[in-house]
Amino acid sequence: MAPHRKGGHDDEAPRNASLFQFDPEGEKSGVQSARGNDRTAGPGGPPGADGKAPVGPKIYEVSELTKLIKKKLETDPALQDVWVKGEVSNFSQSGKGHIYFSLKDANAIIKCMIWREVASKVKFQLSDGLKLLVRGEVTVYPQGGQYNLSILEVRPEGIGALYLAFEQLKKKLQAEGMFDDSLKRKLPLLPAIVGVVTSPTGAVIQDIRNVLFRRFPNARLLLAPVRVQGDGAAQEIMAAIRLMNSLETDRPDVIIIARGGGSLEDLWAFNDEQLARAIRASAIPIISAVGHETDFTIADFVSDLRAPTPSAAAELVMPDRAQMERRILDRTQSLRKELAGRFNQSRQHTDDLLRRLELGIGNILNGKREKLLRLTHVLDAMSPMQVLGRGYSITIRQATGTAVRDPGELEAGEGLRTLLARGDVLSSVISINRRGEEPCPPKAQGKKGRKK
Repeated sequence: MAPHRKGGHDDEAPRNASLFQFDPEGEKSGVQSARGNDRTAGPGGPPGADGKAPVGPKIYEVSELTKLIKKKLETDPALQDVWVKGEVSNFSQSGKGHIYFSLKDANAIIKCMIWREVASKVKFQLSDGLKLLVRGEVTVYPQGGQYNLSILEVRPEGIGALYLAFEQLKKKLQAEGMFDDSLKRKLPLLPAIVGVVTSPTGAVIQDIRNVLFRRFPNARLLLAPVRVQGDGAAQEIMAAIRLMNSLETDRPDVIIIARGGGSLEDLWAFNDEQLARAIRASAIPIISAVGHETDFTIADFVSDLRAPTPSAAAELVMPDRAQMERRILDRTQSLRKELAGRFNQSRQHTDDLLRRLELGIGNILNGKREKLLRLTHVLDAMSPMQVLGRGYSITIRQATGTAVRDPGELEAGEGLRTLLARGDVLSSVISINRRGEEPCPPKAQGKKGRKK
């Protein structure tokens, strides 16, 4: 409705007349109010009294309106540096490293993105459900017809970003078994060469050197100078570990990674995931001596041994020479005493065995002797001499020496030898007769078997 004029009658435009028409200039923005007089007319209506076409609000194409909104939002200083807090949902990351997610609260949601160059500086891992405090700028994505928040800075709400990143990496590596005691390697008892990865300047290397050579002057130290703080420090430490592992000569028997105390930010190079994996992959045992006793880093958990300080690491890795000499002397004496005791026990045991052997041999000989006697008695009982002793005799042929069993074997006049218990008798055959037969030839015979 056009406004009423003051005084006079109501000069109202026709009811079927349009109040709006295109701005012929096409560049003016905004909605202009309709004129409340008889010059207002719809499109195609009669021109006003001044001969100009009536002016109305601009009608936009969608892209034109979106462009206008984009320009308004992206040039508003209040929306180009804004802090927003909310909960992460629909988290995703592209292959190029860009991060996309939504930030929401109980009543609203806004889409967010973190471009790769900003995402690479975020120390902790983003995930759904994480509550964030972010700083960014409002932008418009024309193709999607929506506004977004392009994030420039990210902080976890209620907790430090570095601490959260530390806990996330610790939990991840622990789930992989990287901290298991079964993976820990034993340190050498007396390393010939000790490798040290630390800054070449400062008190740390001097403390390690002083303790190492005081405890064992013959020790050798191999230093790999690196940065222990700031960008690129973790990469230098990894390179030093790999270099020491690759040495063919003067290869250290153990490696100490050392740094003095500092804040979480100062020690952050030792919380690098790739450094942790390089420590675990080392073929040489590694001692982590980073910070003070109360400082803990990921390198401490993944190393083979953690030392509370760099000086303590040198004490742990190298025994004291004087103590070693005393231990060697004590063990030598103990060994001698043990060997002497074992020798005496062995000698006593040998004597016992000899006595048992002699007793056993005596028993065996006695048994054999008794058995021999029994056999002798048996043989004596079966001996021909025993038979002769009972009044019997044995006749043998003188020519052959064989015993005569059958008179038919003999010939008349053949010489015989008759064995008696106390001697023998020589005779010759004068007659032969078999049992039950008459003598042949018939001659006078004396007593059988005796020579007249």
